[in-house]
Amino acid sequence: YPDLYTKLGHSIPKGILMHGPSGTGKTMLAKAVATESEANFISVKGPELLSKWIGESERGVREIFRRARQAAPCVVFFDEVDSIAPIRGMEGVNAGTERMVSQLLTEMDGIQELNGVVVIAATNRLDMIDTALLRPGRFDKIVFVPKPDLTTRLKILQIYAKEKPITTEVNLQRIAELTDGFSGADMSAVANTAVSLVLHEYLQKYSTPEDAAKHATEAFVTMKHFEDAVKKIKTQRDMKPGEKVTLSQYR
Repeated sequence: YPDLYTKLGHSIPKGILMHGPSGTGKTMLAKAVATESEANFISVKGPELLSKWIGESERGVREIFRRARQAAPCVVFFDEVDSIAPIRGMEGVNAGTERMVSQLLTEMDGIQELNGVVVIAATNRLDMIDTALLRPGRFDKIVFVPKPDLTTRLKILQIYAKEKPITTEVNLQRIAELTDGFSGADMSAVANTAVSLVLHEYLQKYSTPEDAAKHATEAFVTMKHFEDAVKKIKTQRDMKPGEKVTLSQYR
């Protein structure tokens, strides 16, 4: 409602910063905002802007905002924004990255007004973002995106269950209870891994693709498949950095 904002003399927020654990749907939320508002959507992963050539990273930032102004109304989404906006002066932050932070500040402060352009950014490390970006007039709104609670996990499972041939004995409520602490991405992995377990059984049971295809209508995802999938995802989540990672044959 830009006209209402103008009439009331209220400035539309320039930026929204979402932070929270990985896999909680921050990117999906940004896309949903663009879709619901019928705005164009420009998505950029922070590391993609990093360049070893002097001036190239800053040029990349300028180009993104130039495109956004031309495409207004437009939502610009920076994923992993901490990679391009770290705290200046911090150990490990080079001069090139500091120049990119300055360029981002320049664009958001608006030598050219960001009419019809909203910047949304996402990070897993709010503590690594340069504090200058968190001041009013830049990222005006800071939103925490938590891991899903029990009710939300159940809803996520119900969405995925609609697309899967599951048996009537599958208790989605119980699966939701078993997945405390899982992110939305983890819940997706549980559903996909459960189906992969069924496929693996069929590969062992039927020697040829033709035989498997004939019996495809008999393939169902059971409660045991879901329970085994939860165990596998938990094992992968609990791996500590440095441990040998063995890729699961079911994913």
